[in-house]
Amino acid sequence: MKYDVIIIGAGPGGIFSAYELIQQRPEMKIAVFEAGHALNRRHCPIDGDKIKTCIKCKSCSIMSGFGGAGAFSDGKYNITNDFGGTLHEYIGKKKALELMHYVDLINMKYGGEGTRLYTTAGSRFKKECIQNDLHLLDASVRHLGTDINYVVLENLYAYLNDKVEFFFDTPVESVAAKDGGYEISTADETYTCENCIISVGRIGSKWMEKVCNELDIPTQSNRVDIGVRVELPMEVFSHLTDELYESKIVYRTETYGDRVRTFCMNPKGAVVNENTNGIITVNGHSYEDPAKQTENTNFALLVAKHFSEPFKDSNGYGESIARLSNLLGGGVIVQRFGDLIRGRRSTQSRIDEAYITPTLQATPGDLSLVLPKRILDGIIEMIYALDKIAPGTANEDTLLYGVEVKFYNMEVEVNDRLESRYPGLYIIGDGSGITHSLSHASASGVYVARNIAGK
Repeated sequence: MKYDVIIIGAGPGGIFSAYELIQQRPEMKIAVFEAGHALNRRHCPIDGDKIKTCIKCKSCSIMSGFGGAGAFSDGKYNITNDFGGTLHEYIGKKKALELMHYVDLINMKYGGEGTRLYTTAGSRFKKECIQNDLHLLDASVRHLGTDINYVVLENLYAYLNDKVEFFFDTPVESVAAKDGGYEISTADETYTCENCIISVGRIGSKWMEKVCNELDIPTQSNRVDIGVRVELPMEVFSHLTDELYESKIVYRTETYGDRVRTFCMNPKGAVVNENTNGIITVNGHSYEDPAKQTENTNFALLVAKHFSEPFKDSNGYGESIARLSNLLGGGVIVQRFGDLIRGRRSTQSRIDEAYITPTLQATPGDLSLVLPKRILDGIIEMIYALDKIAPGTANEDTLLYGVEVKFYNMEVEVNDRLESRYPGLYIIGDGSGITHSLSHASASGVYVARNIAGK
C-alpha cells in the first residue's frame, strides 16, 4: 500500500505525469486513482432513441474515467500561451511552449501521426479581423478529432497498464499529510506515498475545494464563462476553418465592454450534451473520419465573468443559470437567431422549417428567459460582428443552443514547481484552476513529473 508517487485523476494531467515518471524513473512505484471507469467501459447511455436525456449515472462516463473530460472531446491541442490557462505565469512562456510541443510529439507517437497541425501565424485573417474590431489569437492547433483522440488514449493506456497500478471506480475521499509523506484514503483502504499529484479536472472542483479547506491550502475565486453554442452551415466559416481549423476570436462589446470569444470550433461537427455534476450543458465534437462528419459547423460564444468580493462562488453562479435552462427545457434549449431577435420562442415547427438540420435533439425555447440580459446582449453583438468576416453568421436560421458553461476551478496557491504549501503535494491540470485545456493540463503533468524525478 506504499508508493513513491500517487496520482489522483486519470485525465491528461495524470496520464502525462505517469508517462513522464516512467521515462525518467522507471523503477518508481506509481499508482493512479480514478473515480470513473477504464476507457473501454466509458459509455454514455443516451442513445437518442430509448434514452434521450441524462439519467444521472453514479459516474458520468463523459466527464470521468481514463482520459478525463477530454476523452470524448474534439481532441484539439492548442499550442499557445495566449489562451488555455496561465501555466506560463508559473513556469515561464518558453518552458510552457516547449512542454506543449513535447506532448504533441507523444500524441503523434501513440496514434496521432498524420493529423494536421494548423497555425494562425501569418494568417491573412488577422488583418481582416482587426479591420472589423475583432482579434484573432495566435496559436498552433493539433486537431486529432474525437475518433483519433480515443485511439491515442487507448495506446497510452496499453503502454502504461503494466507499468503503473490503476485503481478505477475508486474515488479518493481524503488526502492527509503524514510523516513526511501523504495518506490517501478511499472508501475501503488507505494508501501512503512520498509524493502526491492531484489532477482531478473540472469535474473534481467541489472535491478540490474540500481538500484545500481540510489542508488549509489558500485559494482564490476564478471566473466562469457563460454563453451558447452556435450551429450553422459549414460553408459559412469554411474559409477560416479550412486554413485555421480552430480560430479563437475575441470581441469587446460596445455596450458593456465585456469580452466575448469564440471557443471550441468544430468544422463539420456535431453538438452534444455534457453532464457536469448532474447539470446538463452543451458542447461540440468533430471527427477526422469523413464518414462521421456533418454538413454543419458549431462553436461556442462565451462571455467571461469575474467576480469581486464578497462573492466567491463563480461556479455556483454558472450552475444556477444552467439549472434554469434544465428547468425550462428539460435539458438543452435551442433557438433560431431570428426568433431570438424578434423576442419570440422557437417552436419545433420553426426549427423543422429552417434551412439547417440540427445535430442535437434539444428543446425549442427562448434563451432570453435563461441568460442574463448583459450576457445575451454581448452574444448578439458578437454574432453581428462575426457576420462581417463570415457573412451568414447572423442568418435567421442560425441555431443557438443553451446554455454552454465553462466552469473553472478556484485557483489553488502553488509555487513555480506547481507544489502546494506541503512539499511533495502537487496540484495540476484544470483542477488547479491554472490550466483550462488539454495541452496545458498535459504539459503541467510532464512538468511536475520531471520535478519529482529530479529530486
